[in-house]
Amino acid sequence: MKTFVYLCFALIGLLQIDINAQGCVATRGMSSCAGGPGMGMGINLSPGEWNLVTGYRYFESFRHFRGDHEEPERVANGTEVWNWSSFLDVTLNYGITDQLYATATLPYMHHNRSSMYEHGGNPPSGLGQRHSTGSSGLSDIRLGIGYWLFEPFEHDFNYAIGLGVKLASGQYDCQDLFYNQGPKRDTNMLQFVDQSIQLGDGGTGFSIDLQGYHPVSQEIAIATNAFYLFNPRETNGIPTLRKDAFGNVIEFSSPDQYGARIGAFYNSPFGLSGYFGGRIEGVPSHDAFGGSRGFRRPGYAVSVEPGISYGFNSMSVFFSLPIALYRNRVQSYDDLEKTRVNGVFTNGDAAFADYVINLGFSWRFGGKEHAM
Repeated sequence: MKTFVYLCFALIGLLQIDINAQGCVATRGMSSCAGGPGMGMGINLSPGEWNLVTGYRYFESFRHFRGDHEEPERVANGTEVWNWSSFLDVTLNYGITDQLYATATLPYMHHNRSSMYEHGGNPPSGLGQRHSTGSSGLSDIRLGIGYWLFEPFEHDFNYAIGLGVKLASGQYDCQDLFYNQGPKRDTNMLQFVDQSIQLGDGGTGFSIDLQGYHPVSQEIAIATNAFYLFNPRETNGIPTLRKDAFGNVIEFSSPDQYGARIGAFYNSPFGLSGYFGGRIEGVPSHDAFGGSRGFRRPGYAVSVEPGISYGFNSMSVFFSLPIALYRNRVQSYDDLEKTRVNGVFTNGDAAFADYVINLGFSWRFGGKEHAM
């Protein structure tokens, strides 16, 4: 059973909640605990033991939603916005005691974005020319600490609580060349790229996360985790080309983020484990602290997530494929203000991904290893 639990959580430590995987619902790449201990990353770490986790994620978003209604005409007319995004996280976890552990994540991002509306406008009133912008580099570093509520080697089940901090280390004023700008649409200008492909949000945030596992047999275990990232900073000072209900220029928001997942593992012989679960992830319209003004595309996605892992000695590899079942681009603070002031219902749109590709590798080393 101990080996089974270790294999399960070597996988779930790698299967990170990708709320960034919603495309234009812009958030930075976050681990399953949003800067706090990654799900399963601290399980069974003895004092002085390390766990190195590398995770790669990729998605492409192009399906536009306004509320939970898809706008298929965007794809049919060729005016959809495409985001191609890759994320590489390197996470190092350290066992302080059998129950207390620390974690640090160094994230890297690479984005390409293709649109018409940003480069002279969509047809028929716009020029209908498609161009690309992009960004790449270090994102927001996350640090955290977590504590398992029960002695891991006296119970087959356990639950943990974690606290974390997200540093404002990612560049949040990335610029690129935009075509067909100005009143006559005849000027190419260096401007701030869209919020969805900025490397950071400019805010120092803090998070709380919960995680747990409970074997139900020798072959099957249930696992769950959830987090909420608090971003007290309201806006980051980067202006957009949009205006609020009163005609004022809107800045990029530094939004809160949240996510949760639950699923079951099945352990087969020879170190192979399968996973199947569900997840919800998103960005709220209103932050818990610090105000909610500024430009954001709030919304959430509900996905089903199949996965598979293989463990050998102190190493594990994994693959998972979260597939979106339900997507909803909810009204933002600005949408609600415009609805109230103008008396006309306003709900912006956002492009979502159909699926996310997750690949990862985990290696445990050092410390006093426990027999499992």
